[in-house]
Amino acid sequence: MQDPSDDAAPRRPPASPQERRADLAALRRSYERDVLVEADVDPDPFVQFRRWFDDAVGAGLLEPNAMVLATADTHGAPSARTVLLKGLDDRGFVLFTNLLSRKGREMRANPQASLVFPWLEIDRQVVVCGTVEEVDRPETEAYFRSRPHGSRLGAWASEQSTVVADRSVLEERYTDLQRRYPDGTDVPVPDHWGGFRVVPQTVELWQGRPSRLHDRLRYRRADGGWVLERLAP
Repeated sequence: MQDPSDDAAPRRPPASPQERRADLAALRRSYERDVLVEADVDPDPFVQFRRWFDDAVGAGLLEPNAMVLATADTHGAPSARTVLLKGLDDRGFVLFTNLLSRKGREMRANPQASLVFPWLEIDRQVVVCGTVEEVDRPETEAYFRSRPHGSRLGAWASEQSTVVADRSVLEERYTDLQRRYPDGTDVPVPDHWGGFRVVPQTVELWQGRPSRLHDRLRYRRADGGWVLERLAP
C-alpha cells in the first residue's frame, strides 16, 4: 500500500533563528466574538463591571482579577505593573501593597491612577481612571489576616522596590521570620503595609470587533451620576 504521505508536499527544514523571530507588523487577528451596544449595558458601571468579571471567571481566564496599575510621581514620570484586585464595592477598586514601594509612594504623593483589566482571551478590556485614597486600617488588617501564612511573612521579608544584593538576602529574612512566626501563629500587620482604593472618574469597556472598528463605551462621572458615551476606536 502506498504511504499517503508520499503525495504530501515536501517538509520544510527547521526554521532558522531569523525565521522564528516574530514579524511584529504581521501579528494580528480579527476580533469577532461579541458586540457591545448601549442598550445592553447597565447604567451603573460597578454592576456592569461585575457582569464582565463574572464572564471572565466563567471563561476560565488565568487570574481574572489581575490588572495593570499605572501611577506617576510628582514630576509626571509614569510607572506600571500588574497587581491583583482584592476588593470592589460602590466606592471603587481596592489593592494592597507595601506602602513604601514605588507604587505606594507614588499613589501617596500623586493620588491618581489608572487600572487596565486585559481580558484578551474573551476580546475584552476594562480601563479605569480615577483618584486614589488609602483604605482604612481595620479593612487592611482584616484582609492581611485572610492571606496565606507565607504571604504574610513575605510582606515583612521584602522591602519592596529597594535594591538587594542577591536573592539570598530575601531568603534569609524569610527563614528568620519563619522561626519567629511558625505556622499557626499570628503574624502582625506591618505598619508599612496597607491598601489603596481607586475611585473611578471614568470606566471604559472595550470589546474587540472586526476591521479594528472596536466598541468602546465609557462611563463618566457627571453631576453625581454617570454619563454613558461611545468613543471612536
